[in-house]
This record gives sequence, C-alpha cells and structure tokens, in this order.
Amino acid sequence: MTWDEKFLELFRRCLGEYRGGNHDYESYYRPADLEFLRSIGYKPRELFDFVEDLADEGEPAESTALLVAAVRRDYFQVVQDEVASGTEITAADLPTFGDELEGIAYLPRILRKARAKLRGELDPDLMYGCGGDRKFLREHGGIHPADFLRNVWSAGADDRKIAAWVREQEGRKNVQV
Repeated sequence: MTWDEKFLELFRRCLGEYRGGNHDYESYYRPADLEFLRSIGYKPRELFDFVEDLADEGEPAESTALLVAAVRRDYFQVVQDEVASGTEITAADLPTFGDELEGIAYLPRILRKARAKLRGELDPDLMYGCGGDRKFLREHGGIHPADFLRNVWSAGADDRKIAAWVREQEGRKNVQV
C-alpha cells in the first residue's frame, strides 16, 4: 500500500468514527496509525481537523486533505530531512484577521499559518485550511489550499512574491467565463 492509500484509508476510518458520534479523535488512532502520521510529518489533530470540517461543513473534500498532506509530507522529507521541528506557534503568534500585506487583508495570517503548516509547527488548536482560510482562498481566485502551500514553499521568505501570485490568481478568476 502506498502512503496516499494509507492516508485515505485512515481518513475514511476516522470520518466514520466521527460520523458515528465519537468526537474523541485521540481514540481513533492505533499505534501503527500514529507511526504512519509521524512518518509523513503529520500530527493526529491535523487529520482530525479535516475530518471534522468535512463531516460538519461538507468541506474540504478528502482529496483536499490528501493534497495538503502531500505538500507537508514532501516538505518534511525534502527540506526537513524527516526531522520534526521543535517549534510550535499558537494563535497569539498569528497576525490578526484584518492585518494586510500589499493591501490584501488576511494574507499575513494565512501566510504565517501556511509556513507553520509546511514545517509542522501549528499548535493543535490551529488549522491550516480552516473556514477562514478557505474563504480567503475562494475569494482570491479559487486558490486550492495545496497550491497555496506549494507557492508559499517556492517563494521562501518573499512575502511580496506571494502577494503578487495571489493577485494573479484573482485576475485569472475575473477573466474566466
């Protein structure tokens, strides 16, 4: 079984648990599941957040959860050499909802979350791809959360490059029929 199949199998099993009334995500995982998640640089809560949102809000799709996990896994393997970061950011470390970058509100916040997601540094109470993130990405050209992550990775520390890319995505949305 490849990692993506294992991820989807685990995701679906957890979704079944949640829909069955078990909201204690820590009880979902067997030791082998926890080892698998560690091997892809993922935390148990990260998977659960996508499960919970899909069950309660109808989005994001399981394919989105998989694609976001793929970016994190790639970063974990390529950049972090499979060594987890010892840093964790909390809500207090994030810019506010109204902070702007290049005139784009919320961009500093989602950008900080995306960088922390790439490095596996999000506090369990934070989610990259939450409802606010999805709203921002929809409103700025229908950007897929995994595409945003990959572009953040590619841009490195260049915030202006991300702002320009977001504006480009908005422009594409406005010219589509």
